[in-house]
Amino acid sequence: MLIQIYVDDIIFGSTNLKYCAKFSNLMVKRFKMSMMGEMKFFLGLQVNQFSNGIFINQSKYILDILKRFGMENCDTVPTPMVEQAKLKLDLVGKPVDHTDYRSMIGSLMYVTSSRPDIMFATCRCARYQANTNEHHVLVAKRIFRYLKWTINLGLWYLKDSGFDLTAYSDADHAGCHLDRKSTSGSVQFLGDKLVFWSSKKQNCVSISTAESEYVAVSGCCAQVLWMRT
Repeated sequence: MLIQIYVDDIIFGSTNLKYCAKFSNLMVKRFKMSMMGEMKFFLGLQVNQFSNGIFINQSKYILDILKRFGMENCDTVPTPMVEQAKLKLDLVGKPVDHTDYRSMIGSLMYVTSSRPDIMFATCRCARYQANTNEHHVLVAKRIFRYLKWTINLGLWYLKDSGFDLTAYSDADHAGCHLDRKSTSGSVQFLGDKLVFWSSKKQNCVSISTAESEYVAVSGCCAQVLWMRT
């Protein structure tokens, strides 16, 4: 049985419904609380439960942030970032409000809870929160335009798909043109269910593609070992 507590909200679940009933009765007896029924919405995540699986997305939250940043009527694009896009730490470009840009990045980071497809682009934009100019804002807004085009995408967790742990990793060798550092990317699946994803700039400079791949694999293996314990 799994139980998660956030402030005064509790969500719980089990493969055995008897445990759910016992836990519910115990909590109601000991504390003044009420049952809200099957979980459908929690911390910005929409949870749609079906007989053959669970679908999680954040379409409502995406609509909210589009309105917050005045982009509800923007044109859509099919990709979150232009291929081989180069973001520069340009100190002479037209400066913008850092607070608004950081708010945009924070909102996008929260969307990655159900949208691993924007993880890489969002993390790239997050590197330029200290010296932001109009070019960085345009790149970040492209992610919002992509989200509007794919607003109904999310994560599908198929019922009874097994629990075999499978991991994949990759590296973008010397992808950052500022310091020539690579970016590691990895995903882990339990059966057919995606349970972990990451995109992180490496701490060291790799002198070869093989070395950058090795760094990415080592980080992925560390995550796998943590999940197995």
